[in-house]
Amino acid sequence: MANLLYQCLFAKHENNTQPLMVFPNGGTLSYKDFLALSRQIANLLVSHGVAHGDRVAVQVEKSPEALVLYAACIQTGAIFLPLNTAYTETEMAYFLEDATPKIVVGDPEKITALEALAKKHGGMVFSLDGNGAGSLLSQASEHSEKFLPVACAADDLASILYTSGTTGRPKGAMLSHKNLATNAQSLMEAWQYSPNDRLLHALPIFHIHGLFVAGNLTFLSGASMIFLPRFDLDGIINCLGQATTMMGVPTFYTRLLNDPRFTQSLVGHMRLFVSGSAPLLAETHRKFEERTGHKILERYGMTETNMTISNPYGGKRKAGTVGQPLPGVLVRITHQDNGLPVADGEIGMLEVSGENVFRGYWQMPEKTAEEFRDDGYFITGDLACLDGEGYYQIVGRGKDMIISGGFNVYPKEVETCLDDLDSVLESAVFGVPHPDFGEGVVAVVVLDQSLQQASPPTEANLKTDIANKLAKFKQPKRIFVIDALPRNTMGKVQKNKLRLSYADLFS
Repeated sequence: MANLLYQCLFAKHENNTQPLMVFPNGGTLSYKDFLALSRQIANLLVSHGVAHGDRVAVQVEKSPEALVLYAACIQTGAIFLPLNTAYTETEMAYFLEDATPKIVVGDPEKITALEALAKKHGGMVFSLDGNGAGSLLSQASEHSEKFLPVACAADDLASILYTSGTTGRPKGAMLSHKNLATNAQSLMEAWQYSPNDRLLHALPIFHIHGLFVAGNLTFLSGASMIFLPRFDLDGIINCLGQATTMMGVPTFYTRLLNDPRFTQSLVGHMRLFVSGSAPLLAETHRKFEERTGHKILERYGMTETNMTISNPYGGKRKAGTVGQPLPGVLVRITHQDNGLPVADGEIGMLEVSGENVFRGYWQMPEKTAEEFRDDGYFITGDLACLDGEGYYQIVGRGKDMIISGGFNVYPKEVETCLDDLDSVLESAVFGVPHPDFGEGVVAVVVLDQSLQQASPPTEANLKTDIANKLAKFKQPKRIFVIDALPRNTMGKVQKNKLRLSYADLFS
């Protein structure tokens, strides 16, 4: 039995001297050297007792060495557990208690706290900073560059990613070798990825987007990546001339559009721009095409399912939609109350099935059972509808749906109406407790500062502007103008924070 994910992503590159990573300073890291270092780290991990199925928790700044550590874990049969660098000591205590990792790798500045936490569960700690320095690499350098990958079956776990969740404790989504390998293969086919591609990589690598979509797709195809530690507008603009593809969250693209240096001539050679992790405004899609001549390819996925739906590479890319199912992925929309299919065009719960779908939540069998239908479909929690051309539109989270006076209000519909106003850049709509209606519809908007409005619209103006576009029960009872929407590290609007902030509005 071979190591499925290693065979898929890395085996063919063992002697590949072509660049895997290109750095803004002109340096490069070849596939061959990347894998040689990964084998040294694999030997280090095994020398400290890491065996097939053990967890390796990683909370470090983005660096090439952090990706090397991911490759090392795959080879040892360990389960890679990337953790957001913003997690606090209290949050880390939960993850380490839940996952009981054999090894914890952390930033040198946090090492003392991590050692205390890891010690409670028998874990050992190594350090690694954003420059690749620390005890992990210094000790790995003493080990051999030869390592025979540990055999791993298709359903063996390759990674656990904790979902951010808005309620309850975080859940560890278990992703298998097969989940990751098959999804990378589907994306390579769908997006026509090849060794000729060079990805501009400015995403974090503790998340499925930067780690598995961007990383695994590059490894599988034999492409290269321009490796940036984070999104930096100057850095992005300086590097675009060397890239063929770019993956980002919507805020990447809105920031680029706000910079006059971002022109059609700058990106005329580019092959593909991909957006995900948060909804892309249709207006951003249109402005991007007008400015550059490129249509952003929006796709849809989640931690538990990898990528499931994508606008086509060669066909029509529809603003406001996430496209059509990827190869090997089955998708359906069902009634929330009874699980039966809805008619085309109706809003319902998005459910998916396929080899891309995770194996369940770590140590939560009851929660896992709740999220799957009897026929194996995973209930995503996202509300969607299917248009007449077979394109899916995500209209919001099921938990975000507002029931006001007995009527269902889908926030996306109201947000689209507000976003269409010339004065509004973006909006968020949510429900809060209301004594008469159960829930009251509330909106917050960010005004478009580029318009330099002499007389910014008031709440009354905004309400008047949408009064004839929405049924009365859908119209926000209050609209607030704020400076910026609260977002997490991947650009998703944190409606749970908004609901808390305005929870007493009608009390």
